Amino acid sequence: MQLYNYFRSSASFRVRIALALKGLAYDYLPVHLAKNEQLQASYAELSAARLVPLLKDGDTQVSQSLAIIEYLDELHPEPALLPGTAGDRARIRSLALDIACEIHPLNNLRVLRYLVRDLGLSEDAKNGWYRHWVESGLDTVERRLAHEAGTGRFCHGDTPTFADCVLVPQIFNAQRFNCRLDHVPTVMRVFEACMAHPAFQQAQPSNCPDAES
Repeated sequence: MQLYNYFRSSASFRVRIALALKGLAYDYLPVHLAKNEQLQASYAELSAARLVPLLKDGDTQVSQSLAIIEYLDELHPEPALLPGTAGDRARIRSLALDIACEIHPLNNLRVLRYLVRDLGLSEDAKNGWYRHWVESGLDTVERRLAHEAGTGRFCHGDTPTFADCVLVPQIFNAQRFNCRLDHVPTVMRVFEACMAHPAFQQAQPSNCPDAES
């Protein structure tokens, strides 16, 4: 398998966690988003959206991090990232989507660049936009994790799932942009449990070949 990704991309980070949890080997192929390498013709031929991550597995090519994780889970079902009953799996997916659909798209690199270059926002205003959507979005996740019966040591139960693969990169980004996190203690408890797990440590940005100091 080959994974096109960028060390700081939270979507790429999700897939790296899933690969590490399943113990799957892959070739790491960096695409530097800040240098616009995703816009080069050679990569555009592979990715219609010109985004990372992109997984190539033999003749199969999969884009979009959530689709990649589900693909890996179907091909390599142990350890299961979507375990339990249909209701359990729906809860896990919905927690992941609370982050992947409601927080991340508003704050990805394309959006932040547009706010500054096209709309003329200052760096302070851009960062304020970022913090608002992360902090309010994580508040939703906090209410769910704090009050729903399915929450265990991790987002769902006592082993990492699909939802944890999505949560952890969002917290890394929140910390990088100095977001307030004291209002989400359950989220942070789950985050700390994840980061004590070797797979999450292995996948983190600082351990990537293209990581920058």
